Amino acid sequence: MPAPPQTPEDSNPPQPLLDDEQLDRLDDFLASEQVDEDALDLISAHGFLVALAVGPSEVPPAQWLAELFHGEPRYVDDTQRDDIIQLLSRLRDNAMAVLEQGGLPELPFELTLDGMPAEETPIGDWCAGFMEGVFCDESAWFQDDEETAATLLLPFMLLSGLFDDEPDMADMVGDLQRQEALVAQLPELVLDLYLHYRVPPETTKPKPRKKTPAKGKKR
Repeated sequence: MPAPPQTPEDSNPPQPLLDDEQLDRLDDFLASEQVDEDALDLISAHGFLVALAVGPSEVPPAQWLAELFHGEPRYVDDTQRDDIIQLLSRLRDNAMAVLEQGGLPELPFELTLDGMPAEETPIGDWCAGFMEGVFCDESAWFQDDEETAATLLLPFMLLSGLFDDEPDMADMVGDLQRQEALVAQLPELVLDLYLHYRVPPETTKPKPRKKTPAKGKKR
């Protein structure tokens, strides 16, 4: 009996960005009293770091760590500090490596809404975290081709629930069938964004990231 034909997901399965033990360590820390109550949780932080991996500019670590934690965590010691920062950086770097090879990132939730509004699910939290990553250097995301950037980011904006009051979103907010279809495509949509910003059609090599200029210095 012939084997069934492969689907794109079979031939290019999503790849985890950290192993389960590493994700558990991050989860425990981000859920602890050592971080500000407004800090991103594991799901939101995962989306945030994937956005940093995709984005056209290199956001300085001091900036994105402050955004993620909403300040400075109360680390037990330097060893814990180094471990947590290394895990966060590794997640971002692994996302870049997977996307660089044309792979799909594994997201930390099932790719289905099960009839629920996105903002009431981990999917909404992840997309909200992703948009927080965009906001770290919003001008860089939109400066070259604002219309294309807005189109590519629309699924993340819609699923995040952060823009439900925008008039342009009114028709889509209540369309759960459309949202469900977008959720199923999230890993591919992340890759589409990466290819847009890092591998333009006219080249075969990823273009250099636009560095965020240091304050007080001219480049």
